[in-house]
Amino acid sequence: MATTKLNTKQKNQINLSMPVQFLKGVGPARAETFAQLGVETVGDLLEYFPRDWNFVPEPCKIGRMRPNQTVTVFGMVESTDYQSFRRQPLFEAMISDDTGVCRIVWFHGGYLRGQLEPGQIIMASGKVTLYKHQLQMTNPKFFVLDEEHPQSADSFSGGIYPACKGLTSRQIKRVIAPVLDHLNELVSEFYDKGFLKEASLISRKDAFSWIHLPPDEEKLSQAKRRLKYDELFLMQLGLALRRYKVLHFSKAVPCGCTDKIDSRIRKRFPFLLTEDQDSCISEIAADMGKSEPMNRLLQGDVGSGKTVVALYAALLAVANKMQVAIMAPTEILAGQHFLSIERYLKNSSVKRILITGGLTGKKRSQVIKAIGSGEIDIVVGTVALLQSDIEFQKLGVVIIDEQHKFGVAQRAELRKQATPHCLVMTATPIPRTLAMTAFGDLDVSIIRHSPPGRGAVVTRWVNRYNRPKAYEFIRERLKAKKQAYFVYPRITAAEQADEVKAATDEWEQLSKKVFPEFNVELLHGQMPSAKKQQVMSEFRKGKIDVLVSTIVVEVGVDVPNATIMVVEGADRFGLAQLHQLRGRIGRSDAKSYCLLFAETDNETAKSRLEIMIRSNDGFEIAEHDLRLRGPGEMFSTRQHGLPDLKIASIVDDYDLLVMARKNAFEMVSQDPMLTRAEHRNIRRALLKKFGDAIGLADVA
Repeated sequence: MATTKLNTKQKNQINLSMPVQFLKGVGPARAETFAQLGVETVGDLLEYFPRDWNFVPEPCKIGRMRPNQTVTVFGMVESTDYQSFRRQPLFEAMISDDTGVCRIVWFHGGYLRGQLEPGQIIMASGKVTLYKHQLQMTNPKFFVLDEEHPQSADSFSGGIYPACKGLTSRQIKRVIAPVLDHLNELVSEFYDKGFLKEASLISRKDAFSWIHLPPDEEKLSQAKRRLKYDELFLMQLGLALRRYKVLHFSKAVPCGCTDKIDSRIRKRFPFLLTEDQDSCISEIAADMGKSEPMNRLLQGDVGSGKTVVALYAALLAVANKMQVAIMAPTEILAGQHFLSIERYLKNSSVKRILITGGLTGKKRSQVIKAIGSGEIDIVVGTVALLQSDIEFQKLGVVIIDEQHKFGVAQRAELRKQATPHCLVMTATPIPRTLAMTAFGDLDVSIIRHSPPGRGAVVTRWVNRYNRPKAYEFIRERLKAKKQAYFVYPRITAAEQADEVKAATDEWEQLSKKVFPEFNVELLHGQMPSAKKQQVMSEFRKGKIDVLVSTIVVEVGVDVPNATIMVVEGADRFGLAQLHQLRGRIGRSDAKSYCLLFAETDNETAKSRLEIMIRSNDGFEIAEHDLRLRGPGEMFSTRQHGLPDLKIASIVDDYDLLVMARKNAFEMVSQDPMLTRAEHRNIRRALLKKFGDAIGLADVA
């Protein structure tokens, strides 16, 4: 790790950017160990929060102990005994001071043999009980004392820090403790006293002091609340500023919607739109009619009809002589969108093209030229649309499907020539907390109800004993001319013998032994593009009875006649994936069946399978998934240009998140550039936390 030399004057003037190397007890070698924990400066050290806290009661002499007290005692170990023959084995130690003797027992304490020995001085903290007329402590916390750790309860109170090899929690604590004496110079307040009182927040200086060395549990709770609020507030402030910049420093071409345009677009759909679809279209049309660029998230459960709403937005742009880019994460999904557009725009004068990685050579050059000259109205593609040689003449709207698979940087890349309106779609229902964070700079439209005419989907968890019955049930459905998906977690079997079934091996088994009388075909992501498109086309046309696949069919694939979804090794899939896979069926008025094949003793996996059986509500499932996996795993904050949270949780601190969001957006509406004197400290903290991640460094 690179180090910086400080002169004597600088060393005496501690500041947040000072390298930890120059703190007492650190030095170059230990500074490198601190760097492994993400701690390089004094500022990093202050925000290296404990993972737990000890509250050690006041020390008490053994002779003054009373039953039911919680006390701390210091004593010499007189004897130890491990009684392994008991039904509940226990380790016993007798300790004494100049006032008496106390018995201490640890049930299942065999691990203490070798740790506690006669002659040692220990500190023990716990509840006192009476056993056979003798005072004792059961399973107390204890520390062995030595010259480095004198008889002081204070040295054992406070935070327990996440440690690593070469750096213990106690060593980290000894480095942090002297820094806390300088909090007046190091910590700046963000808010005035009136706001702190109104929001029931303690000062920022007290919060840092009490998070590391809390006097009691109430003050620790207050410190946590203040620091959590600050984290969430800065995150929301960053989102509010990003949104303000898009709305006020970028100009889009307004796409007006007249009654005539609305009527012409609706005639393209051979059905009446639902109330939810109409509501979302109204919000989108209102946004697109302004010169401020639309920045809207359209979310709806699988099969809810988002594609129709997105196509309305696309055709509205085309009606205003503008071009449209529609981007999907996979070639299969891009192809599916293009097929839907083709179906609705049959015999239309709207020019549209599908671009994938397979488009090369002269044909690609011709297509790119046509896009650049404005001849093509709608361009559908994958991430290939981001390639630098593709330039639109007049890009009016960008539609991005499954946006969490892309991220902010790629979304910005599509806006490189101009500032088009942006519509982001997701079929992964987003819990309200994530909608306010990972997607917090977007307006949200929700399609909550599916169009009428959708059949019920029944979900069952199938164990190995019921598998033969399941195969017979599927055979009867196939005989009735229905189709089935079989989805596997892997393309090929792994070398290690972990019994995870793979698509290629099971395709052989299903086609030759289980369903030899039916047409069983294979589909996976490593197949050539042309082959994938051929297989999907034949499955759509009903020429294939059973499609054996990986999660390449997770999103966007629409085959109404497919009424059975079998997920093999379902315990290995996440909840969002299972829900998406189930969304491939139930797309006609016929009853559909999702069969989850799984053998597992893992409690988390069982929880996922049980909620899949219990609920078809994508939003309920998403909330459950968020609690199981946490926001970092579901939607990477870094992908969205947001800093990771060190102490707050968007799941557990929802009320604080709501308050922080309201206050942050109000502040930006009153002081968009944060130039007021009272906002100076907040602006400095914001730039330090975000840097260039969301383009705040250029805020004047």
